[in-house]
Amino acid sequence: MREAIGTGDTVELAKEAACKELGIESYEAEFEILEMPTRKTFGIFGGSPAKVRVYLNDDPADAAAAYLKNVLSCMGVSGASVDIRRKEDGALLVLDGQDIGFVIGHRGETLDSLQYLAGLVANHIGGSYYRIALDIGNYREKRRRTLESLGRKMAEKSLRTGHNLSLEPMNPYERRIIHTSVQQVEGARSWSEGENMERHVVIGPVGGERYPRRGYGTGRHSPSKRRPSGRPVPRQKYAGSGERPSVPESRPVFPEAKTVPEGEKAKADTEGPLYEKVEPK
Repeated sequence: MREAIGTGDTVELAKEAACKELGIESYEAEFEILEMPTRKTFGIFGGSPAKVRVYLNDDPADAAAAYLKNVLSCMGVSGASVDIRRKEDGALLVLDGQDIGFVIGHRGETLDSLQYLAGLVANHIGGSYYRIALDIGNYREKRRRTLESLGRKMAEKSLRTGHNLSLEPMNPYERRIIHTSVQQVEGARSWSEGENMERHVVIGPVGGERYPRRGYGTGRHSPSKRRPSGRPVPRQKYAGSGERPSVPESRPVFPEAKTVPEGEKAKADTEGPLYEKVEPK
């Protein structure tokens, strides 16, 4: 254990002085107030500065736990506890407290960020690499089971359809779970593509895609078979060569009208009555 005693006009200034002497940040250490500051009488007589003892454990897990408590306190989570479960190459820190579920975040993004920061604090103290993992309410185990099931289902779907399937971007820990689950499906393989935050897992058959997707211009609605408006030209429904058969032009045939001379036509118009008289019987 390393420790230092700092003095200052206030407790905060005394704490900063002791941390500066140890060469660490305030969140990496724990402190104990030895003496509270007292004011001078009439601003002249007496008075004493604050005295604070700052000590630092060389255990990386303890330093990471202290850092997490400080962060959770700043996030408004009061009374949160950190259970340290040590392993050979690191430690699992289990967070517990009232209304602490929001710390998980969307698909564990907030929890992953806190885990990354806690790992930086732990490795700043220890000499060798120290692995820090965070968990809340057995979330990691539930997420692992979900990813294992997803990897197997996507591998089986890839073999059934013959296409490569891309998953959403994941962190390295979750990608390793997907790769392990895909290896359990015979005939399927997986690899990672993308950079940084866009890196994701792709699952496909071992021999490659069996049924390549059609590209633009190879199907029935290719650019050469489109109207200017963009709509596809309907297919011809004629047998043979596919050309539309020529239809002979046909005209309606009417019987020839009988021509009447002009004189007879005028006579017929003037001789006959317009209406005939109907005699009752």
